[in-house]
Amino acid sequence: MVELSEKASAELKSLLAEQEKEDHSLRIFVAGMSCCGVQYGMSLENEISGEEDVVEEINGLRIVMNKNDVEGLSTATIDYVDGPQGKGFIIDNPAAAGACGTCGGGCY
Repeated sequence: MVELSEKASAELKSLLAEQEKEDHSLRIFVAGMSCCGVQYGMSLENEISGEEDVVEEINGLRIVMNKNDVEGLSTATIDYVDGPQGKGFIIDNPAAAGACGTCGGGCY
């Protein structure tokens, strides 16, 4: 099951209210692969495919994933960071960690 930190939950609830999208869900998806591992994406959506999607209720928020991505995201944690390099939502998934730099050319 995906985890959603308290900070990420609060920021997401604030974002949904600010954009008047309280009826939307947070979709998490696998966006691709690189030598650094799995790349993830997130979007706010109000349509859920009953056959293809799995919905989890976490901290009062709906998290949606394609059923094919559920197992790979089972150890993922969604957090919100605010630091010198910027702020935003991040997905940390220790089970999908890559060996960044092992391809010899770095990741682009």
